[in-house]
Formats: sequence, C-alpha cells, structure tokens
Amino acid sequence: MTSPLEAAREALAGREAWLVGGAVRDHLLGRETDDLDIALDGDPRHAARAIARATGGAAFQLSGAFGAWRVVGPGHSWHVDLVTLRDDDIEADLAARDFTINAMAEPLAGGDVVDPHGGRADLEARVVRMVSPGALTDDPLRSLRAVRLVTELDLTLDPATGAAVEANAAAIEQVAPERVFGELKRVVTAAGARTGLELMDRSGLLAVVLPELKALQGVEQNVFHHADVYEHTLEVLEAVARLEASDDEIGALLREPLGDELSHGGAMRFAALLHDAAKPATRGVMPGGRVTFIGHDAAGADLARAVLRRLRASQRLSDYVAALTLHHLRLGFLVHDAPLDRREIWRYLRATAPYSAEVTIFTIADRLATRGRNADEAIAAHVELAREVLGHALADRPSEPLIRGDELARELGIAAGPQLGELLAQLEEDRFAGAISTREDAIARAREISDR
Repeated sequence: MTSPLEAAREALAGREAWLVGGAVRDHLLGRETDDLDIALDGDPRHAARAIARATGGAAFQLSGAFGAWRVVGPGHSWHVDLVTLRDDDIEADLAARDFTINAMAEPLAGGDVVDPHGGRADLEARVVRMVSPGALTDDPLRSLRAVRLVTELDLTLDPATGAAVEANAAAIEQVAPERVFGELKRVVTAAGARTGLELMDRSGLLAVVLPELKALQGVEQNVFHHADVYEHTLEVLEAVARLEASDDEIGALLREPLGDELSHGGAMRFAALLHDAAKPATRGVMPGGRVTFIGHDAAGADLARAVLRRLRASQRLSDYVAALTLHHLRLGFLVHDAPLDRREIWRYLRATAPYSAEVTIFTIADRLATRGRNADEAIAAHVELAREVLGHALADRPSEPLIRGDELARELGIAAGPQLGELLAQLEEDRFAGAISTREDAIARAREISDR
C-alpha cells in the first residue's frame, strides 16, 4: 500500500505544495508522526481524492474550514489535511499560523525548510512562542493548544506567550466544544498530563474548560486521605498512567482502543479527573468532626455525564466514565468482608458489568492515591482483593446460558417478565458459584425457587 506521503507527492506533482506545521516540527524533533498537513496552490479536492484512491483511505471536506479537505487512512491510522495556500505565498501562509515551531514549511517534493519566524531555534531552546501578538486572539483555541504542545513535547512557554494565554483564557468559551475536547484529550493523555493540567490552572484555562476540576481545590477530606480532593484527583490520574504503562494484563487491557480516539486507559484518565467531582456538593461533617461525602459516587456519575455531554464526547465514553465513577467505591466496601465467596464475587461482577475489569483496575488507582491513616495495610488489602476479582473479570465467561429464557418460561409455565429475569439472574449466580452445571440442574433450581 502506498504511504500517504508518497501518494501526496504523486497527486501533487508539478504543483506548488508544502508540508507545514506539526509534520515539519516532528521531523526536526525525530518524532514519528501519522498526521500530515499540506498547503498547496488551488483547490485541494482532486488531490485529496487521488490520495484516498492510492492509499485505500477516505476523503472528505472539513466543515468549518473553507476549502480544507482531509484524507483518513484505513482504520483511522493516519490522516492528511490539505488546505489552500494563503495568498498563494508560503511566507504569508506561515505568518498566519499559531506558534513558531508550527510555522515552518518544507517543499513536498523535497528541499530546504522555510523558517521565517525562528521555529527551528525555538525548538532547540525548547520554547513555545506565538508567531505574532494577535495569534491567540485570531483563534482562542490556540491558548489551549499552547498548553498541549508544552505538555506533549516537554517544552516551556515563552513569557510573552504565557501572558497572552492568560489574557485570552476566557475566550475559549467561544470555541466549539468538539475542538476544545480534541486538545484537552491530548493534554490528559500525554505523559506529562499533570504538568499540563497544572499549567492550564495557572493560566486560567482550567476554570473555563474544566471548572468541575478547579472546584476541587481546597476541599479537605477525612483522616484516611493525605491530600485535598484536587491533589488526590491528580494523583489518581498519575496512578492510572502508571497502570497503563505496565507490562502485565492490566496494561494490555488499558492500551486497547475504546472510542473518541482514546484507549481504555485514556478514557480512564477522564474518570480519574471526574470520579470525585461531586465531593464539593456532597461534603458533610459528622458531629464527631469526621468529613463525609455521602452519595458522591452516584452524583459524580451524573456530573461526569454532564461534563462529557458539554464537551460533545460520545455516548460510549460517557457510559464508561460514568460507570467507573458510579462504582469506584464498591470494591473498597467489600475489602472488609474478604475473603469473598464466589457468590459475592459474582454479584460484584454483575453490578459493574460490562466494565467489571476496568472498574476494578480503577479502584486500584484510586486506592494507591489514598495514603492517610493506616494506608499501607489498606492499600495491600485492597490490591490483593482487586487482583483476585480481576482474575474473574478477565476470565472467559460462558457464552451460552444453561437454558434460554423462552425455554425456561415454557418449562415452568410462566410468562416473560420480571420474575423470569430474576430467575435467570439467579441461575447465572448459581452457575458461577458451582451449584449447577447442566440444563437439568438449571430447570430443577428454577422450580425450587419458584415453589418457595
């Protein structure tokens, strides 16, 4: 299969065309990139379609970007954006870009890099610097993009750019939520995610983009926590990142794709940020002085859905984050009853389905970031139980029930409805517990329950 770069060179042979932006920057940094930006003379439509034909990709016009086309590779493995060269002049085009490290160009056919704003020098100095004083006002999303570049590439903001980010932070409310979410995802899933979020906070962006996270600052907890809710949240985020990087079955699961261009681990990072978001609203103090957050799990699940709906995230991501938030306390309560019998394990798995494994992993991250009174013993007990339960959650489950619902209804002479559903659920539990193993066992057990 032809590579996207080779296909672009062939489709645009004889035309003025330039690799611009991140592709040039990443090449100079020695980083792999699967995203190409090309500026060319004239309409990019025919070139986009030619690239798609040569690579097996799909070409379409980008909404909200006049004249821009995108080609997406099979399985969304890469994409090429093609735009019309501004004023038919590469230097005019680069002068309108956001940051100097993104304002370099290389002839698509090959040749020297054009760098009129000192992007190469800023890369060497590890600095993000705006191309012009109006760069961030031209597109308020660029303030968040500056943070994202600092976070992803381990750079720093030059002072004037940092001041401009702060001055323009509130304007990001004018930006389409989908665009904001696109940049936020990259901050949250970067290796230096905590650094990025802290920079968002200092620059005023956090209060606009994720006010629910900002609201956690200074919310004190009980003696079993060593940090306020905000610091605890960031430590859970870091714990999730460590689990995602591990070489065991946990890391393998968290690196699997989920949706919204996020892995299970990337999506879990959003659960880390939002799982305690309802604590300010549910905080109470008992007569003896103990701090409580009764109901913050259920309220947090609703709040997480609202946040992700505001960001225009998918239903799948919202369901996932809400499930982890809703159930993040459940295993901790069971630690006090350990060792658990198989029926207790089954009820936990059923309650947390279809994300039993992910919920269990998330509770490990949450527990690792809770280091108040008796922390070492509590963490050890929790991790031991979590790994036992995780083994069951990851094990192959029977794909077929011992008896289908319609068959059981005929055998017992009952209609479909709540009673039948309860019977089937009980039979699943009995099978997991080893009390039944055949179709006949299931029918006999169902009759026994029905005759009570």
